[in-house]
Amino acid sequence: MASLRELRRQVKSIKSTQQITKAMKLVAAARLNRAQERILSARPFAFKLEALLQELSYLSKAQGAEPSHPFLKERKGSRVDLVVVTADRGLCGGFNANIIRRSLQFLREHPQDDVRVWLVGRKGRDFYHRFYQKIEKEYVNIFQRLSYLQAEVIGADLIQSFLASETRLVVVLYNEFKSRLQQHLVLRPLLPVLEIPAVQPRNDFIYEPSRPSILEELLPRYVKAQIYRILLESQAAELAARMSAMDSATNNARDLIHSLTLTMNKVRQAAITKEISEIVGGAEALQTH
Repeated sequence: MASLRELRRQVKSIKSTQQITKAMKLVAAARLNRAQERILSARPFAFKLEALLQELSYLSKAQGAEPSHPFLKERKGSRVDLVVVTADRGLCGGFNANIIRRSLQFLREHPQDDVRVWLVGRKGRDFYHRFYQKIEKEYVNIFQRLSYLQAEVIGADLIQSFLASETRLVVVLYNEFKSRLQQHLVLRPLLPVLEIPAVQPRNDFIYEPSRPSILEELLPRYVKAQIYRILLESQAAELAARMSAMDSATNNARDLIHSLTLTMNKVRQAAITKEISEIVGGAEALQTH
């Protein structure tokens, strides 16, 4: 059994760690509140943009027009771009590990495809640099001051690569924020844009300029808006995961301190009992003499 001095040193060390985890939990909670507000403020623009694309898609199909924009056409080829969105830091439970594990599963599911990886976040970059050669681009340290500018840069790079290559599909893997206790792993196609349903508009508008011109301007904006929303979702999910992990670490530290305190009391009691026994034994020895 450890000595009383060693137990006291362990308790002191654990209390210091507990203060750190508690502070990290409070910081994550404060940042999470701001991240949730940004998600709520970004949703109306994304919803309106998607609604307009739905109406334009309906009008194009109603007139029997085939999609002319390259973002709306299915492609054939072996190249697939996988965008893996992880965090720049750890200490957030299984947030990064779950994404990396799912990305490896995606690679195993597409052995015949030429999968190029786009890495957003330092943790994914550090992992894939160890063994994977087909890394197209990487973006790190973007979540400290996340803004639409980062999403615009990533979106422009993806769009340029998609138009200049024979990429069949661009897929994004990220954690979607559901609640403070739940994050949902999402794997969704980004390009080509084939999942926007056609919805009949409530009013028959006259579009100026023409509908194809508007569609050509809106589609890149739609892709960048989706990337921005994905980055916001990932940031909020990371903060929620960190808050939960730090809360568990704080509770575990409390339980460990309680256990060590009981052990320390037992050691102290045993030492006192031993000293009393030695005193009583010495007194009896003096009486016999």
